[in-house]
Amino acid sequence: MKYVSTILAAALFAGLQSVSPAPAAAEQILRIGIHGAEAGSFDPSMSAETIDNILTAWMYGGLVRFPPGTIDPSKIEPDLAESWTHSDNGLVWTFKLRPNVAFHHNYGKLAAEDVVYSLMRASTPKTSIFASDFAAFEKVEAPDPATVRITLKHPVPSLLAIVTAQRGALIISKKADEESKGEYSKNPVGTGPFQFEEYKAKQYVRLTANPDYYRGRPKIDQIYYRYIPSNESRDLAFRAGELDLFYGRKEQKWAERMKSTPGIIIDVFGPGELRLINLNESMKPLDDIRVRQAIAHAINHEQFVKFVGADVVAANPSVVPIGYLGYTKDVPRLDYDVAKAKQLLKEAGYPNGLTLKVLGSNRSFVEPYQLLQAQLAKAGITMDLQLIEHPAWHSQIRKDLSPIVVYTAARFPIADIFLTQFFHSDSAIGMPRAVTNFSHCKVADKDIDAARIETDPEKQLKYWHEAQKKIIADVCAIPLFDEQQVWGQSTKLDLGYKLEASISFGPMITEKTTFK
Repeated sequence: MKYVSTILAAALFAGLQSVSPAPAAAEQILRIGIHGAEAGSFDPSMSAETIDNILTAWMYGGLVRFPPGTIDPSKIEPDLAESWTHSDNGLVWTFKLRPNVAFHHNYGKLAAEDVVYSLMRASTPKTSIFASDFAAFEKVEAPDPATVRITLKHPVPSLLAIVTAQRGALIISKKADEESKGEYSKNPVGTGPFQFEEYKAKQYVRLTANPDYYRGRPKIDQIYYRYIPSNESRDLAFRAGELDLFYGRKEQKWAERMKSTPGIIIDVFGPGELRLINLNESMKPLDDIRVRQAIAHAINHEQFVKFVGADVVAANPSVVPIGYLGYTKDVPRLDYDVAKAKQLLKEAGYPNGLTLKVLGSNRSFVEPYQLLQAQLAKAGITMDLQLIEHPAWHSQIRKDLSPIVVYTAARFPIADIFLTQFFHSDSAIGMPRAVTNFSHCKVADKDIDAARIETDPEKQLKYWHEAQKKIIADVCAIPLFDEQQVWGQSTKLDLGYKLEASISFGPMITEKTTFK
């Protein structure tokens, strides 16, 4: 949905004077405000942070991609590959590369060896946090410089989902990585519409148009991607004409309030990110299912949805985002019941309640954390919350330092990837292929594995549905709601497409993006 107000009377193209010289009059400078304090990594295989994923989506390409503005799997189209075929059994996929695709900064033309190198690198735990996404790969080969052949160990729900332009599937320059000597993130080289130029820590990243982009030179000449962690500061920067596009707040009240700001469009778009309360079953007292059930009964889901806003979030009873292939709402329900929560705690040996020390990110909006604290307190559960810097939080939750991890995420819209990363024991923190299984859940392994290789669509759906039921019944995690992406943009900015969804969680800036 969009909220639109009147066009700005004053120009929006002044600004960034504190971080860069005034641009030449003819240049198109796009100024973007993001909610993080600083970059994580410009290596697409080494960061799960939204602020990095948004940026790398403009710098790289994949074998295939979603058309800008959508994440409909039926619309996947060629990107660096111009065509592909597969064997009858679905185990061997052959991609023909688009000719004359140039890497940034004179790093040469894209060749099959770059794709092989990138995908093998992405499938290796030491060089990729997304290695489990590629676990089905048996080998990746380059029969000739223009051909890539992927052989799978077993069928997967969607090979194109694995190689779609996102995260680890983004293709880097082999030469650039080898020259970097382990510091690739300082000089990232891709094939996307914009190329890396400069990073000022805790200030901004500057990208410039890729003059050799195969779809045509972008109309935007430079992008300044500014790190502005304060919500209020981003709002003020837009009102002052210093930003053209910015990360908003996932709050309906904020979106409605911002309507009164001249010259703004508020975009609310997908994919919906599922906010999960992950309960670490390997830690006391959460190793007792009665304690986990007590936490679940203490949570009032309707209050959360009402608090954030029904236009921005949607209630979701399951542990897979709404609308994904394989999603089901037919799962066990642990309804809001404070008395039941207290009884369960008493049965578990905590008649006077208990205290849980929880780490939280200071980048996530604080109010829902406080609402969760208040709800749990009514059942006698004290959540001793410590808010820390977002990068530090990411690091510490991946060391099992918090019994509860409130995490928001979306993935390629097929249940397999979400279930594998969050609830398969191979993805548990501490495992070689650890991803985001903060709960150390393992009850649905067999169903997740079976669905991955099942060729009958109906049987596959049943496995995915059964997995969700088991995860909810074991209270590995408690789903709160699906939240949409919320951004503000100038009415003078033309993205060049209709924004309905974005797999990077931010608007795609393409060769067609321009100012009106």
